[in-house]
Amino acid sequence: MSRAPLIASILAPAFLAALTPILAGDIVGKVKYAGKAPAPAKIAVTKDQAVCGKVDHLEESLLVGPDKGVKNAVINVTDPKDGKKMTVASNPTIDQNGCRFMPRVQIVPAGQSIDIINDDGILHNIHTWSKVNTPFNRAQPKFLKKMTFKVDKPENIRISCDVHSWMQGYLVVADHPYYALSDDKGGFKIAGVPAGIYTLRYWHEKLGEQTKQVTVPATGAVTADFEFPPK
Repeated sequence: MSRAPLIASILAPAFLAALTPILAGDIVGKVKYAGKAPAPAKIAVTKDQAVCGKVDHLEESLLVGPDKGVKNAVINVTDPKDGKKMTVASNPTIDQNGCRFMPRVQIVPAGQSIDIINDDGILHNIHTWSKVNTPFNRAQPKFLKKMTFKVDKPENIRISCDVHSWMQGYLVVADHPYYALSDDKGGFKIAGVPAGIYTLRYWHEKLGEQTKQVTVPATGAVTADFEFPPK
């Protein structure tokens, strides 16, 4: 066999694979709460009133809309098959603004650096309650605008401020892109999931964790609504 046909025979499968469309669909749905959710309670501001007391602080660990949609539920595929990694264009941020963590819950890639911003101009102390990643526990004085730390392994990490006890939040460290965070109406979408049968995990800081099986079509979308039982 001459050299040219040999090269063509080697490259042909890769070329054809590149031309073959990826069979993938979307997972869409709504996370709801089955019981009657209590109205968010007001939190007493016990420190740094001049900054922290400018606005009312409400308990945000369970936010349920008028139609029972649950905000800040994390939905993810537990058993992806393509090995794809989650990426972001720049460092995610945890902003300490008004003595609150903003956003309260966010999804970040494993191996990612996180910027901690102090917009309040007062002393904070961010504390990550990690079990598999290295914990981070460091004071951030008013003159230190930004600190950075890194998360390497998938985990749901609670974060708090040791100076202001009511400040709570979560980092969800993901090792693939098939994650979503429910909006204020409970809605979510995980796009471009390769067709197949998967286990879907629903996690919420207050309501715990539940799973269900879902079949993703080769095109289009599958609906994967879920309702948490009363807590």
